[in-house]
Amino acid sequence: MKKYFDVLRKCPLFAGIEDKNLLSMLGCLNAKVEFFDKKYTVFTEGSPARLIGIVLSGSAKIVQVDYYGNRSILGRVQPSELFAEAFACAEATALPVSVIADEPSEIMLIDCRHILHTCSNNCVFHQKMIFNLMKDLAVKTITFHQRIQVTSKRTTREKLLAYLNIQSKKAKSNSFTIPFDRQELADYLEVERSGLSAEISKLRREGVLESNKNKFRLL
Repeated sequence: MKKYFDVLRKCPLFAGIEDKNLLSMLGCLNAKVEFFDKKYTVFTEGSPARLIGIVLSGSAKIVQVDYYGNRSILGRVQPSELFAEAFACAEATALPVSVIADEPSEIMLIDCRHILHTCSNNCVFHQKMIFNLMKDLAVKTITFHQRIQVTSKRTTREKLLAYLNIQSKKAKSNSFTIPFDRQELADYLEVERSGLSAEISKLRREGVLESNKNKFRLL
């Protein structure tokens, strides 16, 4: 487990936890590390929500598919980031999303019950970890509301510009890289890829932005 410490130090769940406590904490949590090939499903929509995932290497995307097979990408998870924690804490009987590896990935899996219920060892760091989890959930709630602000826009142009403005503020620069390719961005914005590509070309001609694949610059 020590080889993952550089990543885990950046994980919100372990913020403020000293290295000397981290190894014993992982043992207390019965944390497991599993490898997933590209496009392998980590969590399947409809399965019981029990585990929390932490990406150690690679990346994964959170997707939802409706009755007609239309895919929406709700987010992408990078190394040190958590996923499925809200559903696990709520003890949801069925996950409303799937989590799919974007590339060969190592993922740590933790049973949420080991976090929410203190162990018999009365670990001094357990309360800190619960606080970290609640803070992470609050941050994710804010991010979810930002996505609603984007997808609730009426047109593809409005959705795209709203999303790019949020990414620009996040990067604190008018030049930034987004975590999606064109199809994934269309799925995230809930628009057609052809319409999205046409709108990006139009905005380039109008001098509103410059773009190259997933790199953008707002003018």
